[in-house]
Amino acid sequence: MYEIVRYEGGVYKNNIFKEWIEDIGGFVIQEHVMQLDVYMTLAIPQNELENIKKEAKKYKGKIIETPLAGTEIAVVAPSLSRHHLPHTACDISEYLRRFGAKPNMIGLARGVGRDIAQLREKEKRLIEEHDLAVYVMGNFEDCIKNKTHLFDVDIPVVVTGGPENIDIPYPYVGNLGRRSHRLRHGEEIRALRKMVDVITELINERRKELSYDPPIVPPVVVKDEIEKQVDEVYNILSPMPIVTQLDGLRVKLDYDDYADKLKDVKVKNYKLEDIADIKRSEMKNYILIKIKPKSEVEFEMHRNKSSNH
Repeated sequence: MYEIVRYEGGVYKNNIFKEWIEDIGGFVIQEHVMQLDVYMTLAIPQNELENIKKEAKKYKGKIIETPLAGTEIAVVAPSLSRHHLPHTACDISEYLRRFGAKPNMIGLARGVGRDIAQLREKEKRLIEEHDLAVYVMGNFEDCIKNKTHLFDVDIPVVVTGGPENIDIPYPYVGNLGRRSHRLRHGEEIRALRKMVDVITELINERRKELSYDPPIVPPVVVKDEIEKQVDEVYNILSPMPIVTQLDGLRVKLDYDDYADKLKDVKVKNYKLEDIADIKRSEMKNYILIKIKPKSEVEFEMHRNKSSNH
């Protein structure tokens, strides 16, 4: 398994450091060079964590552990109107980024109104493409309790809102309701920190579940192969052309034009279409790749061999 960490350092001997990362079997997931500073997101084998910390010191850099790295999180607001976005959605997104997550903000089409709020089927599918959903709710306890049907999705959910405690059947973090200012005060930062702790716990549980029957190839390896074999990835203007998830990836290329090309990508001894479900994403017609578990791929290969004989 790979550990994803963030590196902050200078451009001094940066190429030598990158070569060292490749030598130990790691990958550079994302790199930003800002004048003389370098920020990199790295995937490294778990047993190399201490070594990379020592190595980074040689180049006057530091390694920051990012508990949510390699995850894609949906930050869901009941709507994108001025009624719902004085909520803390932007600050929550920004705070999740600091811990390595890739947040996407989603505003529901019909999330308004205590009695009439509903979740569309398409929105449900879009939210379920992520690893976890954070619902950013308001200050009224009664309103949150009456909208719990919006949280009914097949991925882990964390609900945030104004009241300190609410009796709902989902993990809840209080003191994060509507605000007319940015979250800067001590109690607000503490609430954000608590939210990250709750999310980290849920993500670690999911990682543990996946470790019993892991994806046949780690998503970072698939990402690396796609970048080597599909040149069009470099024409994508988005800051993260390929987003890794716990059990797959989102590739920001058009499904109709590039799905067949991605199916033929060679990963180790497999073709990508044999070890993953390649689907049309609900987000901008992107390509969603969900890597199959090891047991499923081995079973299918065994069955194919039997039928050939």
